[in-house]
Order: sequence, then C-alpha cells, then structure tokens
Amino acid sequence: MAEKISDETPNPEKINDESPNPLAPSNDEESITAHSKDQNRKKQMKCLLYIILFAVFQTGIILLFVLIFMRMTNPKFRVRSGSFIDTFNVGTEASPSFDLGMNTQFMVKNTNFGHFKYKDGTVTFAYKGIPVGNAMIEKGRVGARSTKKVDVVVKLRSNGLSLNTRDNELGSDISSGVLPLTSSVKLKGKIHLMEVIKMKKYAQMNCSMEIDINSRTLGNIICK
Repeated sequence: MAEKISDETPNPEKINDESPNPLAPSNDEESITAHSKDQNRKKQMKCLLYIILFAVFQTGIILLFVLIFMRMTNPKFRVRSGSFIDTFNVGTEASPSFDLGMNTQFMVKNTNFGHFKYKDGTVTFAYKGIPVGNAMIEKGRVGARSTKKVDVVVKLRSNGLSLNTRDNELGSDISSGVLPLTSSVKLKGKIHLMEVIKMKKYAQMNCSMEIDINSRTLGNIICK
C-alpha cells in the first residue's frame, strides 16, 4: 500500500525563524564588546595623562634644583658683638700697651637652601695690620636659611707690636680713648643639598671695629 505524500510545501519564513544563524553576534555580545573597547580607551588616556604629568613634575623638580644650585652664595661670617671680662689693662700715652680679654660673639649666616658645613678656622685680630690676637673657630654646621652664633674668648695683647708702632701710633690712640682693630678669617666648607649635591663655599670676614677705652665697650663694627 503506497504512502500518502503530503502536498504541503515548507514555508521559508518559518524555517528561518526556527533556525537562526549561530554565527551572527547577538545584541548583548555587541554591547559587551563596545563597552570593553571604551574601557580600554579610557585606561589608555589615563596612562597617557599620568605619563605627561610625571614628565612635567620631573622637569619642574630639575629646574628647581638648577635654580637653587645656580643661586648658591657664600655664607656670611661676622663679628656681632664683644664684651670685656676681667682682663682690661691699657697703658698710657707715655707707656702704651694693652692686654685685654674680650668675649666675642660671631655670627654665621647661611642664606642657601642647603646646610653649610665648615671646617676649623682662625680669626685674626690686628692693630694697624699687625696681629694682636686669635680666636679659634671649631668646625660646625649651619642649617639651611638660618643663622648660628658662636662665642669665643679672645686675648688681645700688644706685645707683638714694634716699638715704633707702640710709641707713635698706639700712644696716640690711647690718648684719644679709642683703640681701632680689624678682624679677618676665611672659613672653608660645603653647601649640602639633600646630601646629593655638595658645592664648595667659604664664609669670609673682613671687619673693622673700635674699643672705647673709657666705657670698656666694643662698637662701630663694620663688616664687608
């Protein structure tokens, strides 16, 4: 007995609806891909921004160090004040001489952005260019943009002066009541910037001053 053949023809639209293309991406997959690309692009932009900011920051730091390094100056060393302790012996115009003990305060001023380390030094006090006393300055350190005070007792004696200087010039100064002196020193050291940059500098002093014999005071201090 022959089988009955159906006259129905298959509907193409029905076939397409029932058998979708498995290779075609769905809307969800396309959305995820686009979101991922957008996130990657944002990360790349952030990385580029960080690199630019770091480069600008590094350039600024380098320029700052260059400016500071180029503007390094020599610290200043000065006689700030002086007072006389027990010893204050001054002769007369006819017999000129002096033997003085002066408590001297020095000042080291550092205007740099790095600290200043200096070595031992000797301050020479002179009368008419002839040494009459020394002050020993021990090595030390002055902070960045700061001032340090150093107290030293100085013995000033005229026994090293020539007879001609004592008789002619010292006698006249004692008679006037004013004893002129000068002081000088050169403290060698280095400016330290964050212990990375070290630059040789020195604190030099050239001062003139006067001792008032009657009031036993030190005044008219002028330093260069």
